[in-house]
Amino acid sequence: MPDRDPEAVRLLLKPAMIRARAREMLTLGRAGQLLHFTVQPERLEACADYVLDTIKANYPTLEIPFHARWRHFTVAGVDRWSALDRAAGFTDATARGRAAYDLAIVSVLLDAGAGPDWSYRDALSGQAIARSEGLALASLDMFAAGLFSSDPAQPLRVDATALKRLDAAALAAGFQAGPDNPLLAVGGRAALLNRLGEELERRGLKRPGDLFDRFLGAAETGTLRASHMLSEVLACFGGIWPSRLTLAGIALGDTWRHPLIAPEAKTAGLVPFHKLSQWLTYSLIEPLQWAGIAVIDIDDLTGLPEYRNGGLFLDTGVIALKDEADAARAHEAGSTLVVEWRALTVALLDEIGALIRQRLGRTREELPLAKVLEGGTWSAGRRIAAEKRPGGGPPLTIISDGTVF
Repeated sequence: MPDRDPEAVRLLLKPAMIRARAREMLTLGRAGQLLHFTVQPERLEACADYVLDTIKANYPTLEIPFHARWRHFTVAGVDRWSALDRAAGFTDATARGRAAYDLAIVSVLLDAGAGPDWSYRDALSGQAIARSEGLALASLDMFAAGLFSSDPAQPLRVDATALKRLDAAALAAGFQAGPDNPLLAVGGRAALLNRLGEELERRGLKRPGDLFDRFLGAAETGTLRASHMLSEVLACFGGIWPSRLTLAGIALGDTWRHPLIAPEAKTAGLVPFHKLSQWLTYSLIEPLQWAGIAVIDIDDLTGLPEYRNGGLFLDTGVIALKDEADAARAHEAGSTLVVEWRALTVALLDEIGALIRQRLGRTREELPLAKVLEGGTWSAGRRIAAEKRPGGGPPLTIISDGTVF
């Protein structure tokens, strides 16, 4: 039984297992054995064409940054983090890194789907900005205003004390959310930050930015593996997620059940994703690079199974619903349909990444998956959604509590 084998359970926290279970799902899909989806691999080439066209439009010189939260802080042509960084005048690289980690961690945790009817009015440009960019700018403005700091003399920080006492009303005000500007799962987002404050204290940390110091200490030779970063993120923040699946005393977070996966394994039927934790890890790489640390083996992390990447494959016909009526229904995150969709997305992102590298003549080191995502599949998923549906919403509706997507 898996609850008696902690080593087998811990493997579910590793990106290698995310990838292995996703590939198993894709194999079942190609054999026509999934419950909800068929896979049409002959359409991958056309999907790659669409992604490549998007990359060339977004980054004609192919100088593609990583897929990370930092991209969303550029609004109306102005990099708001860089502007805040310059104005703050941090005393050294470590102070800057801690602040960057404070911001990135809170901003990523607040980055669940906003819903179709919410937007954030940018005071600088006057624009109404929706979705991830709007959430990012709102979180940056709240950070700059000191909402997440308990020390008025040090507003540009996030600390456990302030996180624990943050309430949904204050967060809603920061997001400009209300009856006329509804934001999904405000309460869930506030509760997640409350739990982050509690978990930081439980682990003897005063602020999320303390993780920056931990990584600096681990990079004894000036290098750090991305998989080590993910392990630390899962260890430090695994306790903040709502109680879902715990085996051998190990909270498995973004791990779900599917009856067809790994039937003979000790962890039979379990499919891990750790989407937000990997999105966070991707977003924690650059502040280390700014401090002179080389992060290596970034491609050990997987693609992100969320509705832009997953929508790309559904909208281009690489995968298709067996029951078209499912497109009109709302689905729980733990449903077998959503688990299939997300696992297929992870596996197909690897295949698209390989095709894109082949087309461009680039190696994995030159064009890691994090750049394919940014260039890339995430943007292509948003682009095709806008072409197919008014408002550019995803092809499937997922019921979100603000802690998965």
